[in-house]
Amino acid sequence: MLAAAILTATFAQTATIKVFVVSYFPVQGDQMDRSATGDVGGSYADLKAKTQRLTKEACDALEKGSTFRGYKLSSPPSLRYEVVGEIEIKEAIPTRPKQGNNPPLPDYNAIMKRIDAKKWVEEKGVNEVWMWGYHGNNGLWESNMASPTGDISNSDRDPNDLPVFKRTYTVYHYNYGRGLGEMLENHMHQFEHLLNHVDGRETTPPEKWNELLFWGKFVGSDYSHKIVTNPARCGWTHYAPNSERDYDWTNPRYVETDIEDWHPDKIGKTQRMNADRWDRDPIKWRIYWLQAIPGLGHELTHNGRKLRNWWSFKADWDRAKREKWTLVE
Repeated sequence: MLAAAILTATFAQTATIKVFVVSYFPVQGDQMDRSATGDVGGSYADLKAKTQRLTKEACDALEKGSTFRGYKLSSPPSLRYEVVGEIEIKEAIPTRPKQGNNPPLPDYNAIMKRIDAKKWVEEKGVNEVWMWGYHGNNGLWESNMASPTGDISNSDRDPNDLPVFKRTYTVYHYNYGRGLGEMLENHMHQFEHLLNHVDGRETTPPEKWNELLFWGKFVGSDYSHKIVTNPARCGWTHYAPNSERDYDWTNPRYVETDIEDWHPDKIGKTQRMNADRWDRDPIKWRIYWLQAIPGLGHELTHNGRKLRNWWSFKADWDRAKREKWTLVE
């Protein structure tokens, strides 16, 4: 009983995600070197200011997104993001050739060595490395995990493309030619991969994905990745409850959905909804969806057992794997 009480108390308060930011700005004088980036030019000072603004906006948006049904409840955030270190490198991103990848991928091993990631992860407790760069002359992974227990990320999960330390960390690679929406999408896809892994989707036949707690009951999808339930459940990054195709976040079509009263064992109170609910704004949709995730203050149960705070998998992936956590306590 004591161990269970300690476990519950551990995530009864907001957890801090420590972030290290590395920014690559290849320059010629006071301008970005488009021959190096392949797609981004203009003023170095303006681009640097943009990345600094977006880093702060992403921290704020991710914290807001971790408040359970924060659009109507006074829930505390499950996560708080803190930038604990940063470095700026006025050079092109180092790359390495890899079969099947054209343009080449960044040499993430070299980058982690350059920023002394081992110290930041093992000694300073960094959970995430946020990397600013470009996408013209090199590819990138939206998220890439290095962990003693294996890579669960939105990448090709190459076990050798990042150095593995004693603690898990995840690299998020942003294109500074884009904006906040794409940053949030990187994090949402990564979170979906974690929850699908915990829920067993990787070992479940696709024809049974609709029976899974996260992908079937929460998202309301199946092997098609579309929203297949009626009424619609909560959706996922690419699909709002009323979406008819990927990235369909502004659709005026109305559907019945229980996203604001989702329960895993029954259909909650439904409402007629279209994209006006989030002002047809893709960024607001992303935050709204994140707020549907069971977090601090939720009282949801599944088969008589309380759901875990699902944000705890982001807060302490190593402990989750060590103690074989599931989506229910």
